[in-house]
Amino acid sequence: MTEKTDIPVIVLGGTGYVAGELLRLIASHPHYKLAAAVSTSQAGATLRSVFPHLHSAFGEHCYIGRPELGATLAALRGRQVGVFSAAPHGASAGLVAEVLALANAAGCAVTVVDASADFRFADDAAYQSVYAQPHGAPQLLEQFGCALPEHVGDLPQPHIGHPGCFATAMLLGTVPLVKLQLARGPIAAFGITGSTGSGRAPLATTHHPLRHANLYAYKALAHRHAPEVTGLCAAITGSAPELRFIPHSGPFARGIHMTLEADLADSLSESELRGQFEAFYADAEFVQVVAGAPRIKDVVGSNYAHIGVTATDTAVVVFVALDNLLKGAAGGCVQWMNIKLGLEPHAGLLAAGPGWV
Repeated sequence: MTEKTDIPVIVLGGTGYVAGELLRLIASHPHYKLAAAVSTSQAGATLRSVFPHLHSAFGEHCYIGRPELGATLAALRGRQVGVFSAAPHGASAGLVAEVLALANAAGCAVTVVDASADFRFADDAAYQSVYAQPHGAPQLLEQFGCALPEHVGDLPQPHIGHPGCFATAMLLGTVPLVKLQLARGPIAAFGITGSTGSGRAPLATTHHPLRHANLYAYKALAHRHAPEVTGLCAAITGSAPELRFIPHSGPFARGIHMTLEADLADSLSESELRGQFEAFYADAEFVQVVAGAPRIKDVVGSNYAHIGVTATDTAVVVFVALDNLLKGAAGGCVQWMNIKLGLEPHAGLLAAGPGWV
């Protein structure tokens, strides 16, 4: 891997929860240096005013608006620049297109990793079928690949659309089941996510009095991450499983707990099944197969995912726990950027979670 320091990075849509985690990771990353955080609504405001917990990292560093992007990129002429987009679904594609055009005019090389849904599908028709709106930059779709690095290592496209947080949890459990032909028939997925998964803007579903000490399902069998998962799984394994996904809102701020259940293709003991998953993820730095069912407190605040398995003679259950804002979003994006820029994939991501949050 190439030894590089002070690689300039830009964060687009820099005021939401995922952006906050990206900024926190950049602050302690051994190779990245924040060149700009971009926000239309907060241009001119300090990062510390939006994210007070980052005061020691960025001091009086201010957000810039979109009009200042050209000058920022021009100042980086001849440099390799990493661009993270944490802009909302539907808005990210147009903003990314603008940045790529400005970077080309400025003479700097840009690698983009997008945390939104805008570059998770291979074509405009697939995107429109899920999001019911035209894509913001369909001419760029062929330049973006989408997958988890644990499943593909790298992708030939220059830019990456990171899978969604629920999708990340489902893919970590589903891809081995399908690729190793361990399951047959439909796969049922029951996922519980923390309130940060709905973004920073207050909504009825994330309002604390409703969410506290409560648990409820939503968009059963109709969630947008289901077609994302089946499409990505088909691209990786050659087979698209029938996925029956039922998401739930949990009474906690961050974390995802996913339970996948299917019929076993062949009789396997629990230890044999665990051995299959351990071998599958033997080289995956951030995926650990654990005994029993994983718990979100063991992974929240880290880029690690824990997987547990159990089985009877006829059925298999796979559990996945991860932090929706890290492995499911910002941490996964940094992992991909590290890979695309020739760094160690784990650079800046090895910190353990706090355990008690």
